[in-house]
Formats: sequence, structure tokens, C-alpha cells
Amino acid sequence: MTAVIRLLADAPPGAAEAWDRFVHDTAAATFFHRSAWAGVIERSFGHATHYAFAEQDGAIVGVLPLARMKTLLFGDLLASTPFCVYGGPVAVTAEAAAALTAHAEALQRRLGAPVLEYRRIGAEDEGFVGRPPLYYTFRKEIVITGDDAKDLERNIPRKQRAEVRKGLKRGLVSVSNSDIATLHRIYAESVRNLGSPTFPRRYFQALADAFPNEHDVTTVLHEGRPIASVLNFHFRDEVLPYYGGGTVAARALSANEVMYWEVMRRAGKERGARRFDFGRSKAGTGAFAYKKNFGFEPEQLHYCYRLLPGAAIPENNPNNPKYRAVIALWKRLPLWLANRLGPPLVRGLG
Repeated sequence: MTAVIRLLADAPPGAAEAWDRFVHDTAAATFFHRSAWAGVIERSFGHATHYAFAEQDGAIVGVLPLARMKTLLFGDLLASTPFCVYGGPVAVTAEAAAALTAHAEALQRRLGAPVLEYRRIGAEDEGFVGRPPLYYTFRKEIVITGDDAKDLERNIPRKQRAEVRKGLKRGLVSVSNSDIATLHRIYAESVRNLGSPTFPRRYFQALADAFPNEHDVTTVLHEGRPIASVLNFHFRDEVLPYYGGGTVAARALSANEVMYWEVMRRAGKERGARRFDFGRSKAGTGAFAYKKNFGFEPEQLHYCYRLLPGAAIPENNPNNPKYRAVIALWKRLPLWLANRLGPPLVRGLG
């Protein structure tokens, strides 16, 4: 029987659970293929989602999360998937994969979206236009036995181990909970200092609500005061620290090094994690260098495109020279003003 393409929004009860079982059981699928992202994106940013799956003989054989970001400032993009690192169709048969892409292309034409984007780990999709290397992911296997001293030495390079030990000697401690308010306060300050608009707090809360058993927040405190915090996702045997930051005091106290060690240690010890996914960074940035220095090798992400006539690959990223003056200005904004102006902007920068 030929695979049939169905929309998740129109599917009968139980389809989302079947979708997530397929994602969990299919090695090529990622946390960012989970069905709950559709509701998060819709509620947090007001973007329309078009999650589709391929069904054959009553079983799901492929999934494709899609969402359309259309804003006045940053253009019109149908992506798999905005606000996520990875995406694109995942299928157990070539026929299902081809049917999902044919569906995406038909949807692109029907909507008039000039750009269709897949966010791929391994390679560009056949027939798609590849972006010149820009985004990289950082993943590696970890081994946590419960012997903290040996685990620290086994999993983190010498220079970063020294920073972790310095931070611990300075009295830094960590807590693991779901404190979205503290996380967002620290994150907002951190990204303002980098010249980037912040996500709204409701987005972080929506993620916590959508993945109640698959998230936690790791926060580092100095003398009882939170100075670094990160929202982590847990998927299969992976831990994915995703949104995080630190105050001005965090760097001098080695709080970020302590925080990421604590994420690694807790995930391995308490959840059995065996892989640490440090997320994506752009080439040539401080975050890219930081992750390399933490012992991770960069792996190019293949963001690839189908373009309608006259369309071009989007360049809505801080490496674009036209944003330099805006970034410099943003760093000087009062935090309250940056927090107010940021959310309407960032909805087009997923």
C-alpha cells in the first residue's frame, strides 16, 4: 500500500502519541521532531504549524514537522523547524520520505512561502540548495560512573577541569528544578549583553509545560545568589542544554564551567545520559570556540533550501554585516527595555 500523507492537526485522538512513539523509536529522529513543538510554536509566537506524517497500513512510517515564520522585518520562511536545531523529514522508507517532501513543496507553493528550509545533521537533501557552512552542532559521548573526581577528568579537558575546580572552591553550588523565572531573568540579561533580543518568558514556560518530564533547569548559585542558569532537555540517552546564560559575575567565578559540568554529571548520574548535545553555534563566534575548548568537535549542520523564483537563502543572523550597528546599540539598552522590545523581534528569528 502507498504511504498516505496526513496532517497531525486533523488526525484522530492518539495520533500525537503515535507520532512521538515513532520519533522515540527511530534513530534518525531527534528531540526537535517531537509533536509538542507544534503547540509551543503556535502559542508562543503565533506562527502557523503544518505537522504532517506518512501513514501506511495504519502505522506511521514518517514524520515532518513544519512551521511558517512570516514577519514584516525578517521575511517568510517555511521551516523544519524554527526555534529548533534539527529538522526535516524522518522516515523508515524512501517512498515515505519522498512523499513528505513532495507534500512540503506543494504546501510551499500553496502558501506562497518563498523559502522552504530543512535543518539537517548528516547531509543536504537531494535537489535542495545548500547554505555555505555557517551552523555547527557539538555532540559527544559521556561516561558518568558516580565517581565525581574521575568522571570530571574523564569527560572534560584539563583547562576546563581547572575552571570547574576553581568555581567549586569559590563556593559555587548548583540546584536542579523547574525555576523558569530565575532562568529567564538570567538568560535575558545574558543575551542583552551579547546584543541579541530575548525570547519571551512565556516561551520558556510553554516548553516546560509541553515537556514536563523531559526538562529541568540547572542553576548555579554564589553565596545564595543565582548567577548562571540553563534549560535542559532529555531525550532517550541524551541531555541537551538549550537556553542558558550567566550574569556579569558568572565569568569571573567560572560559573558557566561549573554549570555545564553539573548538567553533564546530573544527567548521567540521575537519568543515565550517555550523550551530551551542546547545541548549535555559528562559526567564528565565542560560543563556537567555547564548545570546542570544552572538548567537543564541531559537526556542520546542513541547512538546505527549496526556493521559489526570485527568492534567496535568508541571512537573518548576527554574522550579517547589516546587523552590526543594531547589535552594538542593543548591548547598551536598559534591561527592562530590551526585555520589552525583544520578544516581538525574536519571533522572526527562529
